This record gives sequence, structure tokens and C-alpha cells, in this order.
Amino acid sequence: MTFELNINGFSLDNQANDYDVIIIGGGPAGTTAAIYTARSELRTLVIDKGLTAGALGVTSKISNYPGVPGPISGAKLVEIMREQAESFGATFITDKVVGLMVDGEQKEIIAGTGNYRAKVVILATGAMGRTSTVKGEEALLGRGVSYCATCDGAFFRDQDVAVIGNNDEALEEALFLTKYAQTVHLIVPTPELKARDVLAHEVAENPKIKVRLATRLKEIVGNGRVEHILIHPRQGEPETVPVTGAFVYLQGSQPITDFLMGQLATTAEGCLVVDNDMQTSLPGVFAVGDLLCTHIKQAVVAASDGVLAAVAADKYVNGRKKAVVDWG
Repeated sequence: MTFELNINGFSLDNQANDYDVIIIGGGPAGTTAAIYTARSELRTLVIDKGLTAGALGVTSKISNYPGVPGPISGAKLVEIMREQAESFGATFITDKVVGLMVDGEQKEIIAGTGNYRAKVVILATGAMGRTSTVKGEEALLGRGVSYCATCDGAFFRDQDVAVIGNNDEALEEALFLTKYAQTVHLIVPTPELKARDVLAHEVAENPKIKVRLATRLKEIVGNGRVEHILIHPRQGEPETVPVTGAFVYLQGSQPITDFLMGQLATTAEGCLVVDNDMQTSLPGVFAVGDLLCTHIKQAVVAASDGVLAAVAADKYVNGRKKAVVDWG
């Protein structure tokens, strides 16, 4: 059967974006799940914000991951995992999920650059969400403040904007904004970028991007719309930078569940509730890794969650009660 659906301006009139499994998040939990689902010949898509968007990706040195002699950077370890998943047929795309509908048999994923459908969704977005915001951020959200350049960048054609962050996601979004904006001010809280070298080089070479290292965002200011930001360099006085858009990609330590729109059961702390198969309160929707807040934050533990979810996903898709696992 062929469906035709239009959500947020995107039209799906064929089955090109249909998958058996969609995994949101490409860290150790999500990528391990992809290895198992793809090897089980399930058509698998992984949507991720970038190699250094998660906790493992920003870790500079790892020496205790089984079977991988260290030290190795977290980003490199994630890259190795992805290459393995891709070798079995999994597809990875860099995008940001902004919403989803998961209460039916067919799940709909709404991303910045398109929509996707699947029988199963595995959530692996981790726990680097923020609970506190910068002054002015909430009041001006949707009025110049955004968390998705691929969604909103076209509204800032020939204008000056700011991107705040220091990982792959922030740099990817800054580069994307150069298609539209006149100037992109990249405000980096740390003394150095934590993104991949290739991205850092591309940003440094782009004449539209002005990088401000070791600089904190203090306030987003505007009367109904963003008018400027207040920044404070680590060695200097506070400054005002006129912009009409502020794209915030700062990180915290809370489960990232904002895109779920309250569709799944959570604990009082905002962690997702799952059963022994890693299935959430809705059938066909699984959650793994730091979203669960139930164990120590170690890559190998997150990876084991991914295995459990993948095996359960295979059972769900194929209507089996018992898992069939290839140990080879």
C-alpha cells in the first residue's frame, strides 16, 4: 500500500522513507542496536545529530571498552561502531528529530529535513539535555531563538545570527546557516572546539563564520523578537552582539525527551520507563542507554541495552514470541 501524507510541508507519496526500524541517536546504545537490527536484515535508519553530540563523542580518552585497546577518543570509538553497523546495511543520516507520532502501528518521525516511517522506533538520545536556560531564552523561543537551524534557517536570510555550542551539532548547524545568513557568530563556551577536526577546519575557512572561543552566552535580548545577545569572553568585558537569531546547542545532564511531546511514560526525574525488553509504555517503541537513568553511565552498558532492544525489535517486527539471535 502507498500512503500520501503531508506534515510541516513535507510530502511523502512513496515508500522511499519507510523502514523496519528507526533509531534516534547514534551513540553506543543506538549504534549497537543498529548493528543487530541490520544484521537481522531489518531495514534500519539511524538519525543522529553528529559524532560529538553525545556523551561518548565528547570524551577525549577511553581505555576500558572491551576489545578496543586504548586509549581512543570517544568520537573514534563511535565512528568504528558506525562503520560496523553500515557494513551490515544500516543507514546513518545527520539530522535533528523535532517530533514524532508513535501511538499507532506505523510510527512517523519528523526531522529537520524530512519525515520517515517505521514499524519500530528505538530511542537512544542520551542524557545531555538542559534543565536551566539562559536569560531571555524561553521568552524568545520561536521569536528568534531556535534549537534547529535546518528547520528555521531560511527565516534568517541576509541577517546576522548566533550559534552557541562547541560540538559537531553546533558546527554543522553553523555551516548550514551560512546558506542563508549574512554573518554567523559561533559562540563557544570552552577554550577549544570539541567537534571533529574536519568540521573545525571547515568552520575556520568559512568567511561567513566568526568564532568566539572561551566565551559565555549571558543573555538573549529582545522586545518580542531577538535583537542582540550579551556575551562574556573569559578574558575580557561583556559585549553586545546584534543578531536576529540565536541557535542554542548547549549541553546538560538530563534525558533528552523534549521531542517526544509527552507521549511516553516517564519517571518524576524525566527518565523513560521500560520493561525487561526495553519497550516503553507504547508497543513498538523502545528506549536504551542514559535515557533510562537506571545504571552507571558507561558505553559498554549502553551498548548492552542496544542489544536487548534490537532483539526485542526483531521479535516485534516479525511477530515472534521468541528471539532468534545469530551469535556468529
